[in-house]
Order: sequence, then structure tokens, then C-alpha cells
Amino acid sequence: MVTLSGDLGAGKTTLVRGLLRARGIEGAIKSPTYALVEQYRASSIYFYHIDFYRFADPEEWETAGLTECFRDDAVCLIEWPERVAALLPSADVALTLALAPQDAGRTLRARAHTERGSRCVDAILRVPGAVNAPD
Repeated sequence: MVTLSGDLGAGKTTLVRGLLRARGIEGAIKSPTYALVEQYRASSIYFYHIDFYRFADPEEWETAGLTECFRDDAVCLIEWPERVAALLPSADVALTLALAPQDAGRTLRARAHTERGSRCVDAILRVPGAVNAPD
């Protein structure tokens, strides 16, 4: 599970779109803001792009029927996790996006919470131009 936090317009959906394209997903990759969840499949892995922006009450989690998305053969990419934080399983990776000063693009903070998440963060740091800055 990967959580994506950041203000509106920070680039959460754009980041997910890039990740899915890199995994070979073709066709429309749209924001799940109104549908709540969009599903994609790459080989034997399912990707669930979930957006909790419209949740006014964490209890909406109970009626949304999303627990079936959290499986061993799936990657859940979750926007606005703070809206249901107490109800979500533990994230492997927590990503936080922010607009960079002086309109210089975006910054991305990646934090691993599991061994699997540590491998993902290490891969992010190997991307050309990535900087490992201390907190």
C-alpha cells in the first residue's frame, strides 16, 4: 500500500498516472475523485487507485466496500489517506508531494514503513536527480 498526501494540485494523480504508465498500462488513467476507485491490471498485479477526498466521515469506509482491494496480488495507491487514517491498514510507503518554492516543480518525500516499502524508497532514490535530504 502506498499513500499519497499533499494539497490539491500537488500532483498525486499525475504521479500515479506516471507509475501506471511505467508498468505498461495504456489508455485512459483518470482521477478516482468521483468514482472513488479505479482498477488497472499489469501482468498478474492489480493496481487500485483510491481517492478519499470526498469522504466527509471516516465511517464511509465501512459502506464503500474497499476492503477487497487490499490483497496480496494488489497494490493500493491511496490519495487523501488522512481522511480515513485510523481505518486503513499500515502503508508500506507514505509519499508526500508539495509545490516547490518559486514555481520550481514539486518535491516528493518518501517514507518507508515496512521492509517492502524500504525497497521501494531505495528504488525512488536511484532515479536520476533524486536527492536524499535529511528531515
